[in-house]
Amino acid sequence: MDTAGLAGRSRGVLALTIAVIGSAVLLAVLGALLPLDRPADRPLTPVAGVALALALVIAGQLARLRFRLGRGMVSVSWGEAAFIIGFIAAPPGWLPAATLAGALLAWALLSWWDSHRNLAELVHLAASLSLGATGATAVAVLVAGDAPVLSTRMTAGLLAGALTYLIITFGLATLTLTLHRDAPARQILLRASYAKIPMFVGNVVVGLAAVHALVDGPLWLLAFAPGLWLLQRTYRFHLRAEEERRMWESFSAATATLPGGTEAEVAQAGLTAALDVFGARRVEIEVRGRDGEHRYAQDGPGLDNAVAGLPGPAITRTMTVAGDPVGELTVWLSGPTLPAPRDEAAISAFGDALAGALHDAATRHRVAGLEQQITQDLTKDRLTRLLNRSTLLTDGDRLLRSFDRRRPVALLLLDINDFREVNGTLGHRHGDEVLRLVAERLGELARDGELVARTGDDEFGLLIPTVTALADTAARPDELPSPLPAALRRARELVEHLIRPMEVSGVRLAVEVAVGVAVSPAGRVDLGELIRRASLALNQAKRQQLAVSAFDASQDAVTTDALALLADLQDALAADDQILLHLQPAVDLITAAPTGVEALVRWKHPRRGQLSPGDFVPAVEHSAELQTAFTARVLDLALDAAGSWHAAGVDVPVSVNVSARSLLDPTFPAQVAEALRRHRAPASYLVLEITESVAVSQERIVDEVLAELRDMGVQLSLDDFGTGYSSLAIVTRVPVDEIKIDRSFVDDMIERPAAEAVVRGAVELGARLGVRVVAEGVETTEQRAALIALKCPIAQGYHFCKPMPADKIVRALIALAEAAPDNIRPLRADDAS
Repeated sequence: MDTAGLAGRSRGVLALTIAVIGSAVLLAVLGALLPLDRPADRPLTPVAGVALALALVIAGQLARLRFRLGRGMVSVSWGEAAFIIGFIAAPPGWLPAATLAGALLAWALLSWWDSHRNLAELVHLAASLSLGATGATAVAVLVAGDAPVLSTRMTAGLLAGALTYLIITFGLATLTLTLHRDAPARQILLRASYAKIPMFVGNVVVGLAAVHALVDGPLWLLAFAPGLWLLQRTYRFHLRAEEERRMWESFSAATATLPGGTEAEVAQAGLTAALDVFGARRVEIEVRGRDGEHRYAQDGPGLDNAVAGLPGPAITRTMTVAGDPVGELTVWLSGPTLPAPRDEAAISAFGDALAGALHDAATRHRVAGLEQQITQDLTKDRLTRLLNRSTLLTDGDRLLRSFDRRRPVALLLLDINDFREVNGTLGHRHGDEVLRLVAERLGELARDGELVARTGDDEFGLLIPTVTALADTAARPDELPSPLPAALRRARELVEHLIRPMEVSGVRLAVEVAVGVAVSPAGRVDLGELIRRASLALNQAKRQQLAVSAFDASQDAVTTDALALLADLQDALAADDQILLHLQPAVDLITAAPTGVEALVRWKHPRRGQLSPGDFVPAVEHSAELQTAFTARVLDLALDAAGSWHAAGVDVPVSVNVSARSLLDPTFPAQVAEALRRHRAPASYLVLEITESVAVSQERIVDEVLAELRDMGVQLSLDDFGTGYSSLAIVTRVPVDEIKIDRSFVDDMIERPAAEAVVRGAVELGARLGVRVVAEGVETTEQRAALIALKCPIAQGYHFCKPMPADKIVRALIALAEAAPDNIRPLRADDAS
């Protein structure tokens, strides 16, 4: 046995080889030393019988059929038939030696024909067959003894011997393949049994028939040739059909599970699948891509190919997709024969499937690269790799929304002065290098959490999310230090750092910059507004030739908050918890008993906090659609609140302010009627407050709307009485149920006689017309006393009760009602005095 034959074998296989060869040689020698005596009915002489047995072993092995099992090749031969005939023709002791010699000669001839000379394999195989013959001979002798050739006992002995031969040779082959890791033991047992058992049955039948012919009529042996040829063809077809079925099943399963990952993942899966499908010793895949060639290879378990070489033929196929080469697939088959057409076809089909998977992997890789590049281009500036303007707006707004609304933030907008001269003098390529250097310096100055972006050609932005630390979060905003000085200091640091000389293409130069600074609480502006303000400050700095300038609100009276207000209002009306009512009672001046409740609308803005009507009602009145929805929401909230206190036994109406646009809408009375119906409230529970400017309108529709509301039973109140230019004419033209004296007269009535005269006149006018008179804005005891002296019946203001949420107003009304004397009732339009 040569070195190459043993070097590639594992320790387990090497030990088994040595044990099998040693045992076979020893038993063959011992068997040859046994006596040559045989029963008289044997058909041939001992020498002729040994020669026949040797010839039968050689013929049986030469006629072997092979099939692939895992990564190894398994042969099935006519060994059992050779044993049965040899046991009858030759002395039993010589059968092991004849089998060993015949198998060696047969496999040496086959190896020479295939150019496959691994002596270790040949001797191991011949020794395994010799051990099988030794065991079979021993069993046959024990069973048959000296029985006649054609006796039943002899037939039983031959059957037992043939079965022993099968078990020993089958077991040794299975053990060898398992130790060699060519295939799992279960797969070896199943597939080898499927291939061998039909041939074993045929071997036994042929052997027994040949024995009978040899004893009774040797000429009958000539008829065996056609039968043996047909059996051989049948066995070959059986094995080939099974092999092709297995191969294509494995092929289908392997190609169906090729992963959709990276090129390396697909190639590794292809290597493993090819080793399994073709039982290959080695598989190589060469992939040709845009970035060069990549080679992947994997050896099957078993022989060390680096030492023992690569047995078997190699098949190489070029992998293409739509005519474009993808790479090459090379498969080293484990069989020593030339490649069969079915192997070539299967490898070609596998290469096509693998080519498609590799092409898809390359396509996915390119698409992923393009998507990454697109994503970077969408978020980053290509030249400087800073954030672009769009990303700054998106990420900056997200940051602002995550902060406490009082947290001061700053935006520094920087522009390179006279940058056109840099481009004109050095060229655009060197101008781009200047921009990159400026971007690098800005990145060096940026602190954790700050955003740096290129917002224009030579314009950069720095968002500073923390300008100053709030030492006391409970402090009032007017007590906090101004963040502007800190932001200005950062801007000057930027200027000092950026004006340092830089070298571009061998030219040492310095650039001057201007910085605009905008500072605001996070909850007051969005980032777009901050950029706009900083841009105004930057323009001012450039106009005044300053390095740093801060935003001055006097420069710009319009902010994006006002422009965004309508959109925010639409969101507020779609929500359930943003539009709220605060309710303030009107009370009897003498007893403080409640006489009515005014609904004061508030907006709980998610970013800007609670807003008063003056911040958003003008915007509502300029939008017809918003006006209708807003009025409906306020009516619903007011009537719902009124229902709560009426249910508690407090019988006072609720007052709601009505805009001019509502009174110009002919459908408004129907809207009010629908709201009353939904809340099952009588019309007298509702008071609609209108202003003088609306009441004196010459629009005919206003008179029609007010008349329809009066006919429904809804009460009307004239708000801000005295501030218009024709107050006295109003009360005669528009029948109202209530007059509300504007708080400006109440504030000045003690110190200014003219204001007192207006209040006195309004009280007397209301008494003569039989309508309620309510003084608004009463905040002091002196004002209350003065109004009582003027015989004003009702007042409203902080002196009695501040506006409160709807969930607290009922308790306040009950407390006021219970504290009032029993003989005083709330004043109403129908019992005013």
